[in-house]
Amino acid sequence: MTETSDLKAAEFWEARYRDRDGRLWSGRPNALLVREASDLAPGRALDLGCGEGGDAVWLASRGWRVTGVDIAHTALERAALHAADAGVSDRTSWERHVLGETFPEGSFDLVNAQFLQSPVPLDQQRVLRRAAAAVAAGGTLLIVMHAGWPSWQTEPPFEAEFPTLRGVLDELALPEADWSVETLDTVRKPSESPEGLEGFRDDHVWRLRRTGV
Repeated sequence: MTETSDLKAAEFWEARYRDRDGRLWSGRPNALLVREASDLAPGRALDLGCGEGGDAVWLASRGWRVTGVDIAHTALERAALHAADAGVSDRTSWERHVLGETFPEGSFDLVNAQFLQSPVPLDQQRVLRRAAAAVAAGGTLLIVMHAGWPSWQTEPPFEAEFPTLRGVLDELALPEADWSVETLDTVRKPSESPEGLEGFRDDHVWRLRRTGV
């Protein structure tokens, strides 16, 4: 990504949050995070693209020490307020990064990457490889991404390439001796258009455990 595209990405996401009256997201954790992480022992967690902190606050409420990362200052400010309201400020920290260019330091027992998909430039492959590299021995990499447009979306608002289950594994190129695949799944969930048209949307889930050092 160039400096110009970084600026455009930051401006896009900052405007997306700032121009919204109130929260952009629900404040609740992503359902597939809850499904996949509820049985994990708490440790250090990294939440990439944390938005307003729904996932990070949920993890912190379960005993994790969480670093939340986002490109938008407004999102991080709201995430910090959410953590304070939930009484977990002491277990959360917030960092601004342009993922693909900069990345948090350290290793983590859980790296959570939910819907790192963007209408503005994002080096998704590089981000996910760095996410895998940040997983500590015995830790978990959890990735969730949309598999396609909602069923009711007849005219996509922008061009997008959606991942395949095998394609992401191939791009990560993780050594089989050091990693095990615990979840490789496609989940269909209800989806409703802004006009109230009911349909569905498919999401892919990758839960990978680092077994080696």
